[in-house]
Amino acid sequence: MKTYWKTDGQLRLTDEWQPNCWIQVTCPTEEDRRYLEETFQIPDYFLSDIADNDERARYEYDDGWMLIILRIPYVKEVRSRTPYTTVPLGIIHKRDVTITVCGYETNMMIDFITFQKKRGEGFTDYVDMIFRIFLSSAVWYLKRLKQISQRIDAAKKDMSKVDNEALIGLSRLQDSLTYFQTSIRGNENLLAKLKFKLQVDELDADLIEDVNIEMSQARETTNIYSNILESTMETYRGIINNNMNTTMRTLTSVTIIMMFPTLIASIFGMNLANGMETAPWGFVFAIFISVFVSVASWAFLRMKKLI
Repeated sequence: MKTYWKTDGQLRLTDEWQPNCWIQVTCPTEEDRRYLEETFQIPDYFLSDIADNDERARYEYDDGWMLIILRIPYVKEVRSRTPYTTVPLGIIHKRDVTITVCGYETNMMIDFITFQKKRGEGFTDYVDMIFRIFLSSAVWYLKRLKQISQRIDAAKKDMSKVDNEALIGLSRLQDSLTYFQTSIRGNENLLAKLKFKLQVDELDADLIEDVNIEMSQARETTNIYSNILESTMETYRGIINNNMNTTMRTLTSVTIIMMFPTLIASIFGMNLANGMETAPWGFVFAIFISVFVSVASWAFLRMKKLI
């Protein structure tokens, strides 16, 4: 899907491309790819690189075209192994052509457009737009990290109800934080390089400082939540091991208690003279001894807090 935005003065839609407007391409179809390649002569591998979900944050120049790939946060709507992950957002620029391409419809880009409309200022140039996208991505990393923190807090509220599903859920959050750590670090390295590659003026320098602050906060917050999550998972594992030990101890105690009646029945059941072969109370006596020994064993184990 292609959307054309005029960026001078304020952000507003337009029906067709005009010089110095912003072309937003979301979930590009084969027709969109052909349009970009044939109309603007964009290198075809640019779009292929952006479509690669594992593509790292980087920039590249080819035939006058500049490609910037930024990793942005993305929440998977369907149940998956990693509910929070990152996807590549491509920014392609050459003279009066600025294009963003993303294979997913993300809340970040929807919010970015909404916020820029409220600002009512548009973008001063493509450099301003690039750094504002960086700033928006850092802000959205912090938003997603807050959601992850809420999930961790919910898991820590009642640790007595430990089950496999809760542990698997925490493991998935750990995977998400790993993706966040890698992507934020890559975005920071990319930002540091772009400061020396793009024509940065005084206004852009102030914006870059804001981006650096937000990026650093996102990185530090990710590290903190990752440590908290690791500690929580260690606690869960300790509780599971303790519950297993308690269960095994109980089963062992029950086995010991049941061993005595079996032993007594085996002794009196031997085909040997024991003085009770003809006694009418022999069976009752054997049962009484079995019950007495079992109760005594249970009381002893209970006193030792083994059951």
